[in-house]
Amino acid sequence: MRYLHTMVRVRDIEQSLDFYCNKLGLREIRRIENEQGRFTLIFLAAPEDEGRSRAERAPELELTYNWDPEEYGEGRNFGHLAYVVDDIYEACDRLMKAGVTINRPPRDGRMAFVRSPDNVSIELLQKGDAKAPAEPWASMPNTGHW
Repeated sequence: MRYLHTMVRVRDIEQSLDFYCNKLGLREIRRIENEQGRFTLIFLAAPEDEGRSRAERAPELELTYNWDPEEYGEGRNFGHLAYVVDDIYEACDRLMKAGVTINRPPRDGRMAFVRSPDNVSIELLQKGDAKAPAEPWASMPNTGHW
């Protein structure tokens, strides 16, 4: 048995791709349009996995867009997606400059949380050892919840 992907329902494809691809840095690797089922599936992978075979890739993120409008709750029972980043401070700074709220800043140099346009919590973890605490992160308060 091998873990393949996590599926998240989205309300707006363009808004979600802007967040996951343009801001977070994932790459779209394939898309399935199903007219009979009235849905679109978009599979995303981390940049390091983009050229790898499916057997070699880390699990993917599947965005599911149902063509008929539905309201989805916050999905807090879902938990969160987690991604390791090379530099937690750079990643959070880039996301903030792109208009993303840092809900749980990386005060410890190790972990931060943001939320997608569909309120899915996303944990960002520093690759390797934690970075030394640094401003503005060390004194930045939490915003909302994650």
